[in-house]
Amino acid sequence: MNFQALPLPPQGLSGVNSVGFTVPTPLQEQAIPIALEGRDILGLAQTGTGKTAAFAIPILHHLASTLQRRVSVIWSLHQHVN
Repeated sequence: MNFQALPLPPQGLSGVNSVGFTVPTPLQEQAIPIALEGRDILGLAQTGTGKTAAFAIPILHHLASTLQRRVSVIWSLHQHVN
Protein backbone atom coordinates (compact mmCIF):
# COMPACT_ATOMS: atom_id res chain seq x y z
CA MET A 1 0.00 0.00 0.00
CA ASN A 2 1.12 3.59 -0.56
CA PHE A 3 -0.12 6.88 0.87
CA GLN A 4 -2.27 7.47 -2.22
CA ALA A 5 -4.47 4.56 -1.11
CA LEU A 6 -5.29 6.43 2.12
CA PRO A 7 -8.19 8.92 2.16
CA LEU A 8 -5.91 11.97 2.03
CA PRO A 9 -6.74 15.09 0.02
CA PRO A 10 -4.30 16.20 -2.72
CA GLN A 11 -2.66 18.74 -0.39
CA GLY A 12 -2.07 16.03 2.19
CA LEU A 13 -0.53 13.70 -0.37
CA SER A 14 1.67 16.52 -1.61
CA GLY A 15 2.87 17.21 1.92
CA VAL A 16 3.54 13.54 2.59
CA ASN A 17 5.49 13.23 -0.66
CA SER A 18 7.46 16.42 0.02
CA VAL A 19 8.94 14.94 3.21
CA GLY A 20 9.86 11.73 1.42
CA PHE A 21 7.18 9.40 2.77
CA THR A 22 6.19 6.81 0.19
CA VAL A 23 4.76 3.80 2.03
CA PRO A 24 2.84 4.10 5.30
CA THR A 25 3.89 1.95 8.22
CA PRO A 26 1.34 -0.60 9.44
CA LEU A 27 0.45 1.73 12.32
CA GLN A 28 -0.09 4.68 9.93
CA GLU A 29 -2.09 2.51 7.56
CA GLN A 30 -4.50 1.62 10.36
CA ALA A 31 -4.59 4.89 12.30
CA ILE A 32 -4.77 7.61 9.63
CA PRO A 33 -8.15 6.63 8.11
CA ILE A 34 -9.72 6.36 11.57
CA ALA A 35 -8.32 9.71 12.69
CA LEU A 36 -9.46 11.38 9.45
CA GLU A 37 -13.00 10.28 10.36
CA GLY A 38 -12.63 12.28 13.55
CA ARG A 39 -12.51 9.22 15.77
CA ASP A 40 -10.12 8.84 18.69
CA ILE A 41 -7.08 6.64 18.27
CA LEU A 42 -4.51 5.19 20.60
CA GLY A 43 -1.26 3.91 19.15
CA LEU A 44 1.24 2.04 21.28
CA ALA A 45 4.36 0.96 19.44
CA GLN A 46 8.13 1.09 19.49
CA THR A 47 10.21 4.04 18.34
CA GLY A 48 10.40 4.32 14.56
CA THR A 49 6.97 2.91 13.78
CA GLY A 50 5.50 6.17 12.47
CA LYS A 51 3.36 7.18 15.44
CA THR A 52 4.14 10.89 15.13
CA ALA A 53 3.10 11.04 11.47
CA ALA A 54 0.05 8.86 12.18
CA PHE A 55 -1.18 11.52 14.60
CA ALA A 56 0.19 14.62 12.84
CA ILE A 57 -1.10 14.00 9.31
CA PRO A 58 -4.80 13.92 10.33
CA ILE A 59 -4.31 16.89 12.67
CA LEU A 60 -2.73 18.95 9.88
CA HIS A 61 -5.55 17.93 7.53
CA HIS A 62 -8.13 19.08 10.07
CA LEU A 63 -6.35 22.40 10.66
CA ALA A 64 -6.02 23.07 6.93
CA SER A 65 -9.69 22.33 6.21
CA THR A 66 -10.81 24.45 9.18
CA LEU A 67 -8.66 27.34 7.99
CA GLN A 68 -10.03 27.03 4.45
CA ARG A 69 -13.63 27.20 5.72
CA ARG A 70 -12.84 30.27 7.82
CA VAL A 71 -11.19 32.02 4.89
CA SER A 72 -14.23 31.20 2.74
CA VAL A 73 -16.61 32.66 5.33
CA ILE A 74 -14.51 35.80 5.72
CA TRP A 75 -14.30 36.21 1.94
CA SER A 76 -18.08 35.78 1.61
CA LEU A 77 -18.70 38.39 4.30
CA HIS A 78 -16.24 40.75 2.64
CA GLN A 79 -17.97 40.35 -0.73
CA HIS A 80 -21.37 40.91 0.87
CA VAL A 81 -20.27 44.13 2.59
CA ASN A 82 -18.68 45.56 -0.55
